[in-house]
Amino acid sequence: MKLQITDAAAKWFKEEAEFEQGDLVKFFPKFYGKSPVQECYSLGFTRDSEPHDIAVREEAEGIIFYIERDDLWYFDGHDLQVDYNKDIDELQYIYTKE
Repeated sequence: MKLQITDAAAKWFKEEAEFEQGDLVKFFPKFYGKSPVQECYSLGFTRDSEPHDIAVREEAEGIIFYIERDDLWYFDGHDLQVDYNKDIDELQYIYTKE
């Protein structure tokens, strides 16, 4: 699996979510909502300080973004691109099959 953070998304994390260089951002499945890859689950993120078993990581704007190995099931063989959609003023998760 691949994880990509666009420049626009990285800037959003710094400016809107107040993440700083050296911070860790963990993406994880949440048991509610809906996504194109899992029914009844959506994708969330949190500031983290103690990763356990990183499966995929990407650095952008000095911030480390990652997904734990135990959470890979959620992606069902898809890659994840995190982008910022200016028109709706929020993050956008784009899933593509490997």
